[in-house]
Amino acid sequence: MSFKEYGNYDAVGLAELVRKKDVTPKELLDEAVARTAKLDPQINAVVVKHYDYAERQIAKGLPDGPFTGVPFLLKDLEPLEGTRTTWGATVLKDFVADHNSTLAQRFLDAGLAIFGKSASPEFGLMPTTESRLFGPTRNPWNLEHSSGGSSGGAAAAVAARILPVAHASDGGGSIRIPAAASGVFGMKPTRARNPVGPDRGEGWGGFAVGHVVSVSVRDSAVMMDAIHGPEPSSPYVAPPPERPFSQEVGRDPGRLRISFTDKSPYGDAIDPEIAEAVRDVAKLLAGLGHHVEERAPPLAADPAAAITTIVGSNTGLTLRLLEQRFGRSLTTDDVERLTLAMAQNSLKLTPVDYVGAQLAAFQISRALATFFEGCDIFLSPTLCTPPVRIGELNTMSEDLSQIAPLLRRYIPGTSMFNMSGQPAMSVPSAWNKAGLPLGMMFAARFGEEGLLFRLAGQLEQARPWKDRRPPACG
Repeated sequence: MSFKEYGNYDAVGLAELVRKKDVTPKELLDEAVARTAKLDPQINAVVVKHYDYAERQIAKGLPDGPFTGVPFLLKDLEPLEGTRTTWGATVLKDFVADHNSTLAQRFLDAGLAIFGKSASPEFGLMPTTESRLFGPTRNPWNLEHSSGGSSGGAAAAVAARILPVAHASDGGGSIRIPAAASGVFGMKPTRARNPVGPDRGEGWGGFAVGHVVSVSVRDSAVMMDAIHGPEPSSPYVAPPPERPFSQEVGRDPGRLRISFTDKSPYGDAIDPEIAEAVRDVAKLLAGLGHHVEERAPPLAADPAAAITTIVGSNTGLTLRLLEQRFGRSLTTDDVERLTLAMAQNSLKLTPVDYVGAQLAAFQISRALATFFEGCDIFLSPTLCTPPVRIGELNTMSEDLSQIAPLLRRYIPGTSMFNMSGQPAMSVPSAWNKAGLPLGMMFAARFGEEGLLFRLAGQLEQARPWKDRRPPACG
């Protein structure tokens, strides 16, 4: 295999080359490392490099799995024993994990060669990846723009073809936002589909779930087959799939009832090119034989207010535990100004406030469940403005008051599906005139990733994106 061809393969394809002995895992790792050396100085996506870890994995023999020999990145929020794991925070810049998360272990069991960590904003808190510790991760399509967040390093690395698939996680849109900003595919699974232990039973009150971003739909589906399922500490489980997710890709989705909107859930105007792209995709879906109508779910409560309380409270606990570990109060020398402000604001909340936020999330979930009685799929823009410019969301600003209004304009529609636990995906279906990707978000009923994979496979055939490459690309 000519290494020029590496970027033409998805992860399933690379694994097949390894199985046929057309290429070795070490050759694939060497290519991923070479691409990192060439491209990462431009995009800053791979912030922790532990090539020796992957080399040791290969030397001792990789497990026989669906991705044996494929290079892989963990997001820098996930513990991997013996490797540096910082959560994007200065206070943890030298922390070395002493165990594997359940998800990391399942990635290892799938045969992946984990050669580093992808960039995340501090503690995964922002929809852009610009930590003080590592600096900004840049969008391969335009280096002045963000690759999204919080899985911005993963999405940038996949878009640039450093590798075809990478770990990502989503507590308020953090798989879908960077997938949209970087022009790759990203599926947020149903709540509890994939494990989050052993250190916690759920993330951010059940909002957070881990999976991947990928070049192809089938990579995402095959990966979900490899890693899904409960663990001993799971407080609840997702509905079992009807068949392997890999068998959904390429399967006829049938004639679906698809509702769509080109508006923000708050009623605010969105970028006109994005609104036009939504309508164009709705027309494409109608042409594929689906029943398409303009219809949007009502907001039963304010998702921004609910997520602010729940994520802020979780951030407050994170900092309290760190203060206990280090035996001192944390300052802006340790964590970013926004992180500290969120933790301090959480101390002003009462238990009643937290339960009130949980109730608001349930009200949103209930309204969505009712809405989906009348449709199979809901289409909306993943982002309501183009990817933000580097520096627009400044977590070290003296004035943090501009962040919330910008987030309301930028990502008003993603977090509601974290609250409901429903699966939702971002599909790279459009680009604006400036050449930036515009991802479209599709959501389905609880437990119905299979339906989304069927539709994604159809869209991948109808409007392929894999061969569309950004300027910063291997």
